Amino acid sequence: MKISIAKAAAAMLMPLVLMTAAGAQEVKTVPSVDLKRYAGKWYEIAKIPNGFQKKCVSGTIAEYRARSDGDIDVTSRCKTADGNDEEQGLARVVGGSSNAKLQVSFMPSWLSWLPWVWSDYWVTELDAQYTLVTVGSPSRESLWILSRTPAISDEQYENAVNNATKQGFDTARLVKTRQ
Repeated sequence: MKISIAKAAAAMLMPLVLMTAAGAQEVKTVPSVDLKRYAGKWYEIAKIPNGFQKKCVSGTIAEYRARSDGDIDVTSRCKTADGNDEEQGLARVVGGSSNAKLQVSFMPSWLSWLPWVWSDYWVTELDAQYTLVTVGSPSRESLWILSRTPAISDEQYENAVNNATKQGFDTARLVKTRQ
């Protein structure tokens, strides 16, 4: 049986085209976030590993404090092999997102005019009590599951993972955080 080169090429490229089309769907955020309710301490339950947290070995928490100018002060802490680490950052709301899309920077404020010092922080899932949240980036390279408590139930974790998977995140890369 003869198969034309064009048909063979189309057959080989079709999975790539389908994956690209599926990945092109934008990450969906929650409709809105009340920043005053969101403020406070959050424990990292799991994350897709990233370069800026590579020294963290356990006990990762983030604290958010709403500011009067609409921005949010961010303090990130974790335990490292050598002790503790703490970073101060700033989050700003992306206009028109009803506070569900933020940009975060841990760089010195004098560099804030540079667009590449800001990372996307999109709230993709948030329970009504503001006790469990999933945050990711539109590139799907970043993902965090955060909780007001150091541990969550297996059911809560599986629901968060399943919802992130539906959004196109590679949840096989998630690593649980020791608290």
